[in-house]
Amino acid sequence: METKLTLLSAQAGYGKTTALSEWARQCRCPVAWISLDKYNNDWSAFWSCVLDSIRESLPRFGESIGFLLEQESAASIDSSISAFLNELNLIKDDFVLILDDYHVIENAPVNESIRYMLEHLPPHVHLYIASRTELLFPTARLLAKGEINVIRVDDIRFELEEGFVFFRETTDLSLTEKQVVELFHQTEGWVSGLQLAAISLKRSGNIADTISQFNGRQRHISDYLLEEVFEHLSVSLREFLLATSVLNRMNWEMCLAVTGKADSQDQLEQLEQLNLFIVPLDDQRNWFRYHHLLSEFLQQLSAREHTELWKQSHHRAAAWHENEGLYEEAVEHYIKAQQADDAVRLIDRLLPELMQSKGSVLVRWITSLPESSYEHMPTFELFYISNLLMDGEWSRGLHRAEQAEKRFEAMRGFIPEPEWNQLIGNLYYLCGIFSYLQQDLPLTSRYFELSELYLPEGSSFQRISSKRYQGHEGFMDLLSLTNNLREVEQFLLKWVKTWEKKRNYPFVGYHYLSYCLLLYEWNRIEEAELYLGQAISRDDLRTNVWIWIHLGLASSWIQRALGRESQAIEWLNDLGSNVDSPDQQVIWKRIKAEQAQLFLSQGQPQQACDWLEQSGISHLDEVKPRYFEEYLILVRILAANNRIEDAQQLLEQLERLADKENRLRGRIKLKIVQSMVLRQSDHPQEAFETLVTALRLSEPAGYIRSFLDEGPLMVKMLAELLNEQQEAAMPLVPLKYIHLLLEAAGSDLSYKSLSNEALTEQEEKVLGLLTEGLIYKEIAVRLNISLDTVKFHMKNVYRKLGVNNRTQAIQRVKQHRHLN
Repeated sequence: METKLTLLSAQAGYGKTTALSEWARQCRCPVAWISLDKYNNDWSAFWSCVLDSIRESLPRFGESIGFLLEQESAASIDSSISAFLNELNLIKDDFVLILDDYHVIENAPVNESIRYMLEHLPPHVHLYIASRTELLFPTARLLAKGEINVIRVDDIRFELEEGFVFFRETTDLSLTEKQVVELFHQTEGWVSGLQLAAISLKRSGNIADTISQFNGRQRHISDYLLEEVFEHLSVSLREFLLATSVLNRMNWEMCLAVTGKADSQDQLEQLEQLNLFIVPLDDQRNWFRYHHLLSEFLQQLSAREHTELWKQSHHRAAAWHENEGLYEEAVEHYIKAQQADDAVRLIDRLLPELMQSKGSVLVRWITSLPESSYEHMPTFELFYISNLLMDGEWSRGLHRAEQAEKRFEAMRGFIPEPEWNQLIGNLYYLCGIFSYLQQDLPLTSRYFELSELYLPEGSSFQRISSKRYQGHEGFMDLLSLTNNLREVEQFLLKWVKTWEKKRNYPFVGYHYLSYCLLLYEWNRIEEAELYLGQAISRDDLRTNVWIWIHLGLASSWIQRALGRESQAIEWLNDLGSNVDSPDQQVIWKRIKAEQAQLFLSQGQPQQACDWLEQSGISHLDEVKPRYFEEYLILVRILAANNRIEDAQQLLEQLERLADKENRLRGRIKLKIVQSMVLRQSDHPQEAFETLVTALRLSEPAGYIRSFLDEGPLMVKMLAELLNEQQEAAMPLVPLKYIHLLLEAAGSDLSYKSLSNEALTEQEEKVLGLLTEGLIYKEIAVRLNISLDTVKFHMKNVYRKLGVNNRTQAIQRVKQHRHLN
């Protein structure tokens, strides 16, 4: 009780569960016990068991974190488990959580969630884990801090003296000292081996011969002894064991249903009297389970040598569970019984509910069934394909969808037309997304056109989990999903225009967002603001948290580019507080990072540094793709605070990630920031080489804002590079592109005299108010002149500055101020 984690690590039969259960009975604080099995190897199933177990002691625990059970919560473990930890913090006294048989948990998000939980576990909460294998997450840090108590085989195996006590006090055997030593040597202090030996020896006519036949290590001993024990049981008891071995837990009623024997309660009691590896699960001894060694032995024997009994037992167990309303357990048994039709029938009943909460369980069920069993259930296929989409298996998903299209076409004349239109329309919708993710825009448009034809009201898949911010990790930067921005412009505009008049069509939000980001990147700020305004005015987009948050972030960037710093700050401040989502913590993390970036661009590195201290992220972290932007902001802040080595260390990790993800826009942004950090570290030549790489990558797509948003240092570097390249015989990058960037930035030009013709005093006043964020009407009121007069002055200002719009004019003013 003085450590965060107590780990019992030993193979089967060493008494881990017995030791824990005896300790739990003596523990004076509340204990939540979870006996895990293979069905819990899923995010939702695992955390459902944890919450249910804790609620046995604390009935109202976790009422506010029901979202923890949703599959999307696995996508952002820090925020999900932080919410769970907050609930644990509300417990006033010591509390114990026991995870027995943890070796069955191979699910990576579950293991990562336990690692994260341990890192932040409140001091009054203690975790106990019993496992046959080593944990799949690192514990070295806990060990170094003295926060883990490890109990291994050597700690819980019997010593020789304990072996003597065992045979003397718990058996009726009269063994010589030499025989006990020999048994102990063969079993190596393995408790279950000694138990099995005792059971076998009681039936032996020649104890010395039986002991001499023990050979090999534990697995061979257990198989040998279990077979010896099993063969000496009565026929009825053997049949009972084989039939009931299919059950994870049992009472007499379940045993009766599976075996058909009315004396099931007597059989359970007889097994307990024989000490035959049956474990009571409650104090009243109503519920039992077999010891894992016995259970595994019986199941292997039954499946191998008693096939028909094996199938019949699973079928009866399935029918009993279904009759009791335990449908998930029933499906598992139907699948084992090879009753595919019954499994499909129940899965179809559970599909709407489990699509939201237990996607991986559904996938496991569907893939374990022969495809012929659900050919007539196309919704199964649609779910499976949508799951491949969310899991990032895009090539496989598209291939499977193309196969499904043929099967759906064959069904056309056999189901009602409206139902078939729904199926094929949803399939084409998913195909369109797969094609877009693989950068095949012509094919994407073809599929979207087909989806429009059969499903003009839109796919129902677009409204699933709309309150979740998590689960979009593959889509965090939509422009990174395609490397040809020229081609994507016409594509996006086409589909925005096609869907803009549909009122309940949140999928259009992704295209609005992508198009706004594209216009912004090309420095067409006023157009971007126009389309962003259209998107923000739609009620259906407010219901999709991920889209709404990213529209808000884009709005803050546009406001900043237009010189409206206060509006940019206001957008960020309001954005998180006006969103209803269980992923609030992740959302605020993103927003706070953008606020820090804004402080940095305003020349307030201390405020940005304050965010760094509160953010909980470090340059030493293992960077995940969904936090790429946050860590890039961290690089800028580190460099601004002269922590150049830390910034470079983080950049190396980000570069590996960008190369692995193959996202062009991410690589370009990274190279831009990297060049600036190199410049600040007094490596100007390396800085220019990296900047040249960024320019050569970005020039074909016409990137502008990714350079401009980095501020005066980047503009200065571009100007110096231009001067250097103008003198070179063969420029490394097109000089026209650098000119374009410098012109967009208003580089090195005074707004008072950018040409031979200076601005008049009134034109300077108008331009000054424009840079403060005032619109033409407000400028007219402030200067007490007409609106037409303001427009006249601005027309002259544009001409004299050599710009085409207010954004470029403001940028030139800001650049002039920075240079001064």
